[in-house]
Amino acid sequence: MQGPDDEFEVAARARGFGRVAGVDEVGRGPLAGPVVAAAVILDPARVPQGLNDSKVLSAKRRDALCAEILQLADVGVGIATVEEIDAINILRASHLAMCRAIESLAAVPDHCLIDGNLIPRDLTISAEAIVKGDARSVSIAAASIVAKTRRDALMVDLAQQHPGYGWETNAGYPSKAHKLALQNLGVTPHHRRSFKPVHNILYQGKMTSR
Repeated sequence: MQGPDDEFEVAARARGFGRVAGVDEVGRGPLAGPVVAAAVILDPARVPQGLNDSKVLSAKRRDALCAEILQLADVGVGIATVEEIDAINILRASHLAMCRAIESLAAVPDHCLIDGNLIPRDLTISAEAIVKGDARSVSIAAASIVAKTRRDALMVDLAQQHPGYGWETNAGYPSKAHKLALQNLGVTPHHRRSFKPVHNILYQGKMTSR
């Protein structure tokens, strides 16, 4: 399968946008942990080789590419907490994390390439949404790698504080072991209470404790 290229970045620069940022988030599906977004402005003369959607890369390759991206590009990272996810819903929280990632770049981008089919409604910068952007745009691919690497590391840290849920391997996603641990060990402060499997366990607990 052909990897992402710089077609979107070249087209944006041809329209007069100098600093083009790729933006992606990781962590919409998990039952636990925050959602993490990254914004990356690549230097067209120094684009790391082998950029691709983070999901198709091995952890070792992602780590190596992430280090290279941090060295060669302007990178911003944004997080939306579990509390924010539960308060405003996962889509809005994802967009909030994206906006925070863009805001944390060293300099404001002229144009943003956003992974997905929606542009965050609070974003005031010129932007376009690109469906499956992490497999089509090198900047979005770079952002997906940084976001996944950061979030995975964060979940490994949380796993040490809350052993038994397997977050060091499942990153908070609803694996069989994770769902079993939820039943047996209960809900942690890092679980998303608005997500059905977590909500159901909390509700069951209330029902049986009467």
